[in-house]
Amino acid sequence: MTSTDWLWILHPALAVVVIYPLLGMVVRLAWSIRRERSAGAGRQHGDLGRWLATAVVLLVLTALTVVIATKEPPDRFAGGPARAAELLLVLLGTLGSLLALWRCRPAAGRLGFALLSWAGVLLLGAQPEVWRLSDDPLSLAFWQSHYWAGVGLTGLMLFSLGAWPEIQRQRRLRRLHVSA
Repeated sequence: MTSTDWLWILHPALAVVVIYPLLGMVVRLAWSIRRERSAGAGRQHGDLGRWLATAVVLLVLTALTVVIATKEPPDRFAGGPARAAELLLVLLGTLGSLLALWRCRPAAGRLGFALLSWAGVLLLGAQPEVWRLSDDPLSLAFWQSHYWAGVGLTGLMLFSLGAWPEIQRQRRLRRLHVSA
């Protein structure tokens, strides 16, 4: 296997090793909260949920970066160094927005940073190097696309991360969180 092949395995390997165990713990704690209303489980669910949301965003960014960077050799990269620099700035801005989302206290700021993070994921995913089954939401292929499912999940995770204090306080948002 070449180094490029190893990079392409990175996304599924990290999903299995990091995301799935975290998801299992978060779901188990959510189920515990729904059944027993235990006080400690809610805090643990929120803390692990933050890590899960962050890991999902980082996993998607890793996949998009690998796909864009390895589609063509560097000397044949469409757009040349200028486009590569722009995409690197988008990646760094997305990572910065994710970090700011963790640190921000006001609700409007958290919402803004969650949207900026998701916009960065969408912008990187819209590049021609990223393969998608379809971009037409009226086609069946769109709903079968791994890319669009991942981007949708990332948006839901960022929403939950940004709205976590409000989800804890408001029953309406808590129901929205559970149904999402």
